[in-house]
Amino acid sequence: MKRIQSACLEQTIRFELSENLPREEAAAAVRKELESYKAGMDRRRIRYRVIEESTEPDGSILLKIKKQYNSYRTGEYLQ
Repeated sequence: MKRIQSACLEQTIRFELSENLPREEAAAAVRKELESYKAGMDRRRIRYRVIEESTEPDGSILLKIKKQYNSYRTGEYLQ
């Protein structure tokens, strides 16, 4: 029998600008969406660590994170 002792996901998420808004408003909306995403993980008590957060030339934001998978322990993944 096997049992998962620890697990986490490594994700790269791209938050893209809306084509229907002026550039400044779209950039602000992307930043707000990113902060909302992080707040949602905090609210649901999902452990995570931001590996890299960068703004692309087109204004979109690239987020690389490691986060807890389901409710499994994360071991040393998030240290």
